[in-house]
Amino acid sequence: MAMQINGNYAQSKTDYAERVREKQAALKAEKAKEAKETKEAAEEKGSGKLSEPQDVYIRSEKSGKEPVGLYRIGQDENGGRKIFFEDPDKADRADGKEEPKADGKKPKVDGDSQGKPAEVCIGNTDKVDREIEKLKEKKRELEQQIRSASGDERKIRELEKKLAQVEQELSQKDNDTYRKQHSEFSRLA
Repeated sequence: MAMQINGNYAQSKTDYAERVREKQAALKAEKAKEAKETKEAAEEKGSGKLSEPQDVYIRSEKSGKEPVGLYRIGQDENGGRKIFFEDPDKADRADGKEEPKADGKKPKVDGDSQGKPAEVCIGNTDKVDREIEKLKEKKRELEQQIRSASGDERKIRELEKKLAQVEQELSQKDNDTYRKQHSEFSRLA
């Protein structure tokens, strides 16, 4: 059962190459058509249609609307600067009671619900600062001892171990987080 194939191989190679060229030419023509349509659409959009709306600041005098509320800077009971909000609706209410906000929470006030002022405290980091300064001094002493102990390798290794421990402790304590956690707070009268 021997089959014999008759045909010209050279012709089949040229047919394939020709088909590939035709496909590529069709793809190029399609891409050019899409690009032309996109360009025409962009020109139409730019010339005939309105642009997209943009946010614009309009002063309240020009808009004809009254402002929602007024803010002013004043001084609180301790003499510090504070921003006050004057609600125009609050003046209109006859009973004078504050209404809860839309989310159901009452507005924040300094102090508790009985009208007592909020506590004022001062943090003191002197103790922590002294502790850190002692560690730095110990580090300097150990570095000096290492430089002076020139011949004794055993002593130098021992001093370097102590120095590494002090440096590790210092890196843990010489930062803001440690200072905040170990501060002493006292109330102001």
